[in-house]
Amino acid sequence: MRSYKTGVRVFATFAVFLFFAGCVSNKSSDSSDPYSGLSAQEFVAKVNEESIDLSARLYPAYWVRATYITPDTAIIAAEAGEELLAYESAVSKAAERYRGVKTDEKTMRAIELLLRGSSAPPPGNAAEQAELAQILTDMEGQYGSGKVCDDAGENCQTLADLEKIIAESRDYDELLEAWADWRTVSPNYRKDYQRFVELANAGAREIGYSDLAEVWKSPYDMSPEAFERESTRLWKQVEPFYRELQCHVKAQLNKQYGDDKVPLDQAIPAHLLGNMWAQTWENLYDMVEPHPGIAPLNVTEGLQRKGWDEKKMTEVSEDFFVSLGLPELPDSFYENSLLKKPRDRDVVCHASAWDMGNGSDPRIKQCIEISEEHLTTLHHELGHIYYYQMYKDLEPVFKGGAHDGFHEAIGDTIVLSMTPDYLQNLGLIPRVEKGEKAILNKQMKLALEKIAFLPFGKMIDEWRWRVFTGEISPDDYNKGWWKLREEFQGVRAPIARSELNFDAGAKFHIPGNTPYTRYFLSFIMQFQFHKALCDEAGFEGPLHECSIYGNKAAGKKLGDMLAMGQRYPWTQAMKALTGQEKMDASAIIDYFAPLNAYLKEQNKGRSCGL
Repeated sequence: MRSYKTGVRVFATFAVFLFFAGCVSNKSSDSSDPYSGLSAQEFVAKVNEESIDLSARLYPAYWVRATYITPDTAIIAAEAGEELLAYESAVSKAAERYRGVKTDEKTMRAIELLLRGSSAPPPGNAAEQAELAQILTDMEGQYGSGKVCDDAGENCQTLADLEKIIAESRDYDELLEAWADWRTVSPNYRKDYQRFVELANAGAREIGYSDLAEVWKSPYDMSPEAFERESTRLWKQVEPFYRELQCHVKAQLNKQYGDDKVPLDQAIPAHLLGNMWAQTWENLYDMVEPHPGIAPLNVTEGLQRKGWDEKKMTEVSEDFFVSLGLPELPDSFYENSLLKKPRDRDVVCHASAWDMGNGSDPRIKQCIEISEEHLTTLHHELGHIYYYQMYKDLEPVFKGGAHDGFHEAIGDTIVLSMTPDYLQNLGLIPRVEKGEKAILNKQMKLALEKIAFLPFGKMIDEWRWRVFTGEISPDDYNKGWWKLREEFQGVRAPIARSELNFDAGAKFHIPGNTPYTRYFLSFIMQFQFHKALCDEAGFEGPLHECSIYGNKAAGKKLGDMLAMGQRYPWTQAMKALTGQEKMDASAIIDYFAPLNAYLKEQNKGRSCGL
């Protein structure tokens, strides 16, 4: 499972959590304040030092909780969360007094980062801090250990089991049962989520924001209002292409299942798109392949034929980054990462990247399966790891992506270079076919992932923003969720849903409280990055044919940008890599130009509707 779909990136240290998602308070300091009397420079230096110590003590608690889900580790993680929230609160009180202080540019940047809100700003009340930590621990734990069993409590199926059915079956009723079964887990923490919103909103108001939505829109070196306009602008750039893809896929599903199950004048039933959340559609490729049998790209078959295991897949992923001139990972990466699902315990299988030890102990946690999807997921996770490695010598306050979308885009940028030629060189496909038909097949396969994801990536936080502001009330959580899914994706619930359900919570990032707009932005930027790196490599030809594997010039440009961390506003990092100062979807449209033309031709005479 790719981390942008079902996992979450874990920041390098708690220092990064504090600074990238820094919390502040409007409360005045008191005589017991350990930061009283410090200059701005001294304050930043002290918090840098403290946060390194804090991360060394608390971060392992979160790793253990994610890799050993038990009641005991829940207690350990909740206690760590309480200590972290208390520390945030203390730092908050001190940080606010430096707002607007005139000092050197570097310190001002550090204070600016400190004054950004976290994804769950804690209230000042200690009891509420403890409650918030417990709720966040419990929700993630319930999701990670979720199972669907028969009435006797036996014959249980995990999320992975149900996902396999959604990915492989073409039986309408079997798909519906798997889809509905997983959504019996999330109602258990619907009330917890409502309480989380209340507590986090209270914390947001204490630090000077109107609500948590305003906090989440703030870490982009622009006003929340400007960021909302910017994300909408990017969506409008790509929406017409998505509508063409959605129309064509619906027509093919109609042929497969008939007018009664997939009416052409309604949105697509969510359980038919090959993914538990209908967020990417690559498992439908055989149904929509433009030219069947031309240029087959069965990488999963190649992986299994060559007998690659989890470690080999990870080593090949690392090799791509090393080929660019980036450093090899330390031995501890392979010693300490979780690469395979244990048989003896529950773990949070959702792929994630961790940077423990203040840069010295990078890890990933992924229940790797021998498949193409998991191979590309590994490249995605190592993109985070290499970001960590390249900025590891910065002070903690500056450790983080230029903005969160940057961190998500790096590994996926590398995946765009996994061209048929590259895959053949690895021995994963037998031959490379050229020509228009081969191009269309490859682009369709990629678009079912990259283009299909865009509205899903946008709407998740659209829902949460409206929940946080109260526009969507707790009484309308499910109604609001499906209204937005139809509006953005043209996807609908396949069976009647009510407010007894909590379908938003069936997606990890909701109980895991991970902002999702970062993934939408990353899907735009990765093509922008790919074009810039291909230009740096001197590639001439269609963008979809470019691979930067082994190109040191492209690797240096990428590495230099990664090393900037969040030391400067993201526009400077963007300019360093691309020569531009804004995010732009032109590259993604250019990349898929052949497929876009094909879809428009196929859709002539169709009434696409939703």
